[in-house]
Amino acid sequence: MALPVADQPREQRAALMHLELEDAALRLFEERGFGAVTVEDIASAAHISVRTFYRYFPAKEDVLQVRIERRADALRAALAQRPADEPPLHSLRVALAEVVAVEDADLVRRWVAVVAATPNVMRGVLGGIQLKSHPVMAEFFGARLGLPGDSMIPTMLAAAAGGVIQAVQTQWFLLGGDLTTRMSEAIAVLEQGVGADWRIPPAAHVDAFLKDEKNVSDGRAHARGAGGDGRPVR
Repeated sequence: MALPVADQPREQRAALMHLELEDAALRLFEERGFGAVTVEDIASAAHISVRTFYRYFPAKEDVLQVRIERRADALRAALAQRPADEPPLHSLRVALAEVVAVEDADLVRRWVAVVAATPNVMRGVLGGIQLKSHPVMAEFFGARLGLPGDSMIPTMLAAAAGGVIQAVQTQWFLLGGDLTTRMSEAIAVLEQGVGADWRIPPAAHVDAFLKDEKNVSDGRAHARGAGGDGRPVR
């Protein structure tokens, strides 16, 4: 028999409380509309005090960030387990499928419904994805390609993958089906690649980009050993 939340270890207790509050909040947001739900309503539905709610979240908007943070953390852990010689986009496809497969599909669907129905929270949600999910992918791509995580190719790949993920979740929400399968199939399209010129092998495009990126990285390293204007520090 599972222990009551209060008897769980501290980190596990916090994770369980986040889940309970997210579930209660999403249910209320979907039933009444985001704007009509107060922190007091969420606390009451979760059988906690308002003071306890604020111990976990600064505001009701922050409840919508839990899913983003949870997926980002799970994706980081899953990517770390992929073989080092595996193509990066294939690693992302497999890792993402593993993460999505164990998510609560009903909660994900409810989360998408609330965000889609509430334009004034969209900016915060998209900002959360940009700040929490994209860097996980960019750092992974950078490590695999031998480039800084904030350089162009890793950030470009992360942005492309992030766009695919958002598009898939929207399609799944509207049309149904299995989210894990849809996600894997969509990332597979990105993995196969769409070249700007089909006469040039995709590898040639990548090699050219990598050469440019390494030149930029070398320039950064040189600049760090020089003054702000590029002249050697005396």
